Amino acid sequence: MTRLVYFAWVREKIGTAEEELDIPASVKTAGDLLAYLTTRGENYEAAFEFPHAIRVAVNQEHIDHDESIEGAREIGIFPPMTGG
Repeated sequence: MTRLVYFAWVREKIGTAEEELDIPASVKTAGDLLAYLTTRGENYEAAFEFPHAIRVAVNQEHIDHDESIEGAREIGIFPPMTGG
């Protein structure tokens, strides 16, 4: 099981802050994960409508969408951060 943690409007659209999930073996990268999550229902589809805008962190380290999520204990998913 992998702990998924959702932040900001991603959390609001999905309707939960976190969940434990058995990620299928076919899901190898952060991009694969986002594509897989869109299949979990309308709220996930809405949250990941623009996957290029989503940031991913594995075990609290930012990764690119083409990087592996293998061995991840925690995956954070969030929109781009803005400063101000």
